[in-house]
Amino acid sequence: MDTANSSRAAQGPVRAVIFDLDGVLVDSEPNYLESEQRLLADYGIRFTAQMKRQYIGMGTREMLDDVASRFGIPERVDVLVARKNAYYLEIAARSTKTYPQTRRLLMLLHEHGYPLAVASGSSADVIEAVLSAASLSGYFDALLSAESVARGKPAPDLFLAAARRLDIEPEGCLVIEDSSYGVQAAIAADMRCIAVPYVLDAPLDDQFSAADLLVSTGMTGLRPDEAFAWIRSLT
Repeated sequence: MDTANSSRAAQGPVRAVIFDLDGVLVDSEPNYLESEQRLLADYGIRFTAQMKRQYIGMGTREMLDDVASRFGIPERVDVLVARKNAYYLEIAARSTKTYPQTRRLLMLLHEHGYPLAVASGSSADVIEAVLSAASLSGYFDALLSAESVARGKPAPDLFLAAARRLDIEPEGCLVIEDSSYGVQAAIAADMRCIAVPYVLDAPLDDQFSAADLLVSTGMTGLRPDEAFAWIRSLT
């Protein structure tokens, strides 16, 4: 565990926890990259891992809208999203890697009765399929997808929708995120945030410093029992 930000300590107690999916519960970025490479290869575009880095944490629709604009793809974004999701589900069915650290934290929160949600920039069918493949489907009270709101991360809409679904005020929610877009969305929603960066390029994006708890070494540095104790201290 790493650094805690006390600048927003006046917030109320944590009553619910909202997990991002990709890069937090599951290491899905390699699968997403492969699905995007397959999709864009259909249009003659070689999409590299380096090109992908700027989009990590962004919603699928927002990413493909930008990529289509950059490369002049004439297809409607809805069609691109559907085709990418089809590729992704095929790939994810072969292999979905879960993070033991966040699985352990999820189990502790579930055992202690915290309302739990997933709020992800992925589509609803992708979220359900990945959680099923990871044997995590039964632990969440709400699943929110990019299709649930008008604006994806870094807008706060997705997290605010999750709070409404859980019937908990935003100030009582804590978000666990791996991207600067997600941290920005959590702060804009007036929620606490644990940031576990997926991309560890130095220096880290400045947005990560706004998180209430930053694990600057990423998932390898997350200690689930310590994180749970920290959450309990805010409860």
